[in-house]
Amino acid sequence: MIRRVALVFALLLAPAQADEAPLDKAYDFLEQMMDLHAHGDTLRLAQSFVATPTFDNGDTSYTYDDAVVIVALLARRTPEAKKRARILGDALVTAQAHDAAGDGRLRDAYHTDPFLNASGAPRVASAGSYTGNMAWAAMALLQLWRATHDDSYRDAAQKLADFIVAQAYDARGKGGFTGGLKAGGDKLEWKSTEHNIDAYALFKMLGDRANAQHALRFVKSMWSRKGGHYFIGTGLDGVAINRDDPTPEDVQTWSYLSTGLASHQGSIDWALANLSATSGDFQGLSFEERDRSGVWFEGTAHAAAALEARAGSGDLDAAELLLLDIETGQASAPNADGSGIDAASKDGLKTDDSGDAYYAALHTGATGWYCLAKLSANPFKFPKRVK
Repeated sequence: MIRRVALVFALLLAPAQADEAPLDKAYDFLEQMMDLHAHGDTLRLAQSFVATPTFDNGDTSYTYDDAVVIVALLARRTPEAKKRARILGDALVTAQAHDAAGDGRLRDAYHTDPFLNASGAPRVASAGSYTGNMAWAAMALLQLWRATHDDSYRDAAQKLADFIVAQAYDARGKGGFTGGLKAGGDKLEWKSTEHNIDAYALFKMLGDRANAQHALRFVKSMWSRKGGHYFIGTGLDGVAINRDDPTPEDVQTWSYLSTGLASHQGSIDWALANLSATSGDFQGLSFEERDRSGVWFEGTAHAAAALEARAGSGDLDAAELLLLDIETGQASAPNADGSGIDAASKDGLKTDDSGDAYYAALHTGATGWYCLAKLSANPFKFPKRVK
């Protein structure tokens, strides 16, 4: 508490220009990750993580991370940032055009060193095509289309949307869309609340009311009136609510950013109350309620962005405190470089019981979300004004 009060006083007393420094440094990190293996106008994606002694994901670039970075770059609204966003967007369009399946899909992850092989095809790092990742890529491409008026981005986004409908549309239970495709092509039969939050936003941006409502109906069915939060999704039958897996942060905050449902806005407050975490000098939110031993910096940025979007009494002050917490991590998290944001404040922050976890490694996704929240940008909606 003392640290947070001190941070607030520091914010109030510091000159206005000082508040820009962490944001500028975060964008420096995103540019550095783009330029690790190629420069200039070369088509490329950004490596997602910086390796540490305990975590090394190699030259992998996750499609979701690239989508976040694209929208974050556009939110900066400078010619250089827009140019970089277009390079990433063009790389995704190229990956889609050269995909062996030829059905409009992208893959969940690609290699970056190099991105393209000798024949000009992208080097795939993870061959699945999860619905959420496809929706995020499509949303980023639509944001590019809106910012540049280049129809190639909208066309690519529409192909991704068509792929989602063709492969994941589901009539079981409350409808919605299933998880997508595994690397081998088998369908994922469960349905994720997060994926449907993403799909709703995508179809809304495309003006596809029928598919947007199909996704939203499922999202609403995952609301726990008693708990004041969203469940994670269904089991393999696509109907029964999965109550065994955790109640993740992203579902609680993205739901409001995507749908704006006033009747379910309490999910933000649930996340703040049930996922708050303190780890040494770091405060923020964890990924799920069963492991609050560390801070998930990306999720902390999600919460800040949702509070800014809701803008109720005290929300903007609470968002500012969360951003200050992230900036503390930017300066002094275990593998901080003063620019990028670590995925988590510690190694091994659990996401579920399968062994998956976040690590204290600098991450483009976490850094991109910090930029979005710092600029009060909402990646699930078109900005009201685009320069």
